Amino acid sequence: MRRRRRLQDDQDLAESLRQKSDDLSVLVDWAAQGEAVEEDLQAALLSLANEVEAGEIKKMLGGEHDDKNAIFTVHPGAGGTESQDWAEMLVRAYMRWAERREFKVDVIEWQPGDEAGIKAATLEVTGDYAYGLLLAEAGVHRLVRISPFDQAARRHTSFASVYVWPELPEDVELEIEEKELRIDTYRSSGAGGQHVNVTDSAVRITHIPTNIVVSCQNERSQHRNRDAAMKVLKARLYDLKQKEQQDRLEEIGGEKKAIGFGSQIRSYVLHPYQMVKDLRTKVETSAVERVLDGDFDQFIKAYLMQKVGSENYSP
Repeated sequence: MRRRRRLQDDQDLAESLRQKSDDLSVLVDWAAQGEAVEEDLQAALLSLANEVEAGEIKKMLGGEHDDKNAIFTVHPGAGGTESQDWAEMLVRAYMRWAERREFKVDVIEWQPGDEAGIKAATLEVTGDYAYGLLLAEAGVHRLVRISPFDQAARRHTSFASVYVWPELPEDVELEIEEKELRIDTYRSSGAGGQHVNVTDSAVRITHIPTNIVVSCQNERSQHRNRDAAMKVLKARLYDLKQKEQQDRLEEIGGEKKAIGFGSQIRSYVLHPYQMVKDLRTKVETSAVERVLDGDFDQFIKAYLMQKVGSENYSP
């Protein structure tokens, strides 16, 4: 059914592009005959361009799990309040990005910082190709700004790391033995509000063999928090298994690559000038406020184009 829906979406896109192209041809003919259709023509061109771009991005998402929902985690780097505030800014920006795409966002974990920002946040992003799109954002993000927490108004550099995993369907075989898990319950942290529990219903699960720790505190039911945490653990273990297989293949082939974590992918500079620059694709923009309001599409598209280009290249 999932494959059938994707094929139907492809067919609908082709028909929509054909219809928009035909409509545009008619408007061009009318304009050539002197009709006052400039505004309609501009609107039709913009609509066609937006749909073509969306179609291009979709066609670049052909990975095994690209069409799946995403589990998205942000952790601050060293630096205390500065980095914790930057981590929260990033999470808010990606929530705005998801909102614009009409994706559903559920908060699985939200650990507030001691003074401001967050110590960690995990979101479940539900929507077509959420994982394939957000995977382009995985890595270390660097912020340079005048610190709002520094009385001397000095410039600070902060880091935050983004991790992305696909939400796996229930039929994916992944054995997790109960004896490999340590499950702790605790009371949800936070300053208060609708998402804070009044009982010890928050759940933390440690996978002992890998030392992977996941937690969920957003649901009021301990059982539902456990299910949500297990979903995250399952995704992380599957991702670990895939990476181990890839590492073995690269070792056999003699290929050496840098470890992904710790590699800075993008810089956001607010002072002394304003610039966001992706260090992988070299795409940059001075519209910092737009980016921090969720406008990541230009960076995602450039990354996907570079990725597809490198995959198609054969020396």
